[in-house]
Amino acid sequence: MNPAAGTYRKHNSFIDIRQSDPHRSAVMLRLQAFRDRLPTLAFSPYQVEIMTQACRDLLQPSPVPAASELAPPLQLHANTLEEISRLSDRDLPRYLFYRYRYEIFPQIYRLDDFPPCLQVEPTSICNYRCVFCYQTDATFSHPQQGHMGMMSLDLFRQVIDQAAGNCEALTLASRGEPLLHPEIELMLAYTADKFLALKLNTNASLLDERKAHAILQAGVNTVVFSVDAAAEPLYSQLRVHGKLERVVANIRQFQEIRTRHYPESTTITRVSGVKFQADQDLDTMEDFWADWVDQVAFVSYNPWENTYQQPVNQVTTPCSDLWRRMFVWFDGTVNPCDVDYKSTLRLGKAGGDLPQGNPSMNRLSQLWTGEDYQRLRTAHLSHQRQVAAPCNRCSVV
Repeated sequence: MNPAAGTYRKHNSFIDIRQSDPHRSAVMLRLQAFRDRLPTLAFSPYQVEIMTQACRDLLQPSPVPAASELAPPLQLHANTLEEISRLSDRDLPRYLFYRYRYEIFPQIYRLDDFPPCLQVEPTSICNYRCVFCYQTDATFSHPQQGHMGMMSLDLFRQVIDQAAGNCEALTLASRGEPLLHPEIELMLAYTADKFLALKLNTNASLLDERKAHAILQAGVNTVVFSVDAAAEPLYSQLRVHGKLERVVANIRQFQEIRTRHYPESTTITRVSGVKFQADQDLDTMEDFWADWVDQVAFVSYNPWENTYQQPVNQVTTPCSDLWRRMFVWFDGTVNPCDVDYKSTLRLGKAGGDLPQGNPSMNRLSQLWTGEDYQRLRTAHLSHQRQVAAPCNRCSVV
């Protein structure tokens, strides 16, 4: 949250991220070599345009864009440096094409045919009740309210089939804990080799040996362990129903399995916490977790646990996530964001027959570029997010 502006900048939510030296000089040399080879490679004019601009931004960084520039420059952040350092040269073009559209398009409100990032929840159910999460809202998390459930494996496969080849960033998680799903290992296996930025978010409480192998065999690019403290009682005060001792044991076991059985793994592991109160200290977190994960981070707190009870605000800046990501809930409901965790803004269903329109487009593409989504984007661009609920109570920009 940016207190001065009263907004939460989704594209820059990290407060800080700590990691070992990502070999910046080696990454820069690879980028230079790719830039020099790009004119000889077989890509579409659109791909060449994006990759050329990405290379220009990264190799000739400017801290402040010139007034004449329409787009801010793509930057090498700590997490992107680490990601590039683990990529093969073969995959570097795909990564640059994806990352530019993921970071820059939402900032200039430019729409592509498919969301740069797709978030798919295997389940909306969670075994925790974290104090900063909407699972504490009983009108959402109580089973009788109709928001809890598990995605079928058939629907999951339909969604993955639509996303593969159209986007690189797929996150398995949203409103619930993905490792609760009884078929999560099959789901992970189905995603293997389909995405360059496959991410799994988990509280790690259910991360047993079988699931660790499934994650590593699927080649998940980033595993985010949602942990906000390095000691009790602070951990269980924030992650209600959680036990730090169990989480520590599971994460250590994951690292041991990765080291012993998958020495060539390129999976990045990150302990990432929500900075909710003053006594959470990143130095302490780094000291405790650095031997077991690749990165330790804090992200800014956003009060999404009670979105619908927040007062109507005066934020008029468009929400960049309307151009960045799309969410698919366990039952196939497609939603533009998870701040709207009860799907007030639902856009349709991911499965089933295509809506009327271009038959060559898949359903997710049609929903992403469809009238309802465009109407919401237009309202935001017109500085009229007050006409949409809960956008009128949300601070994400």
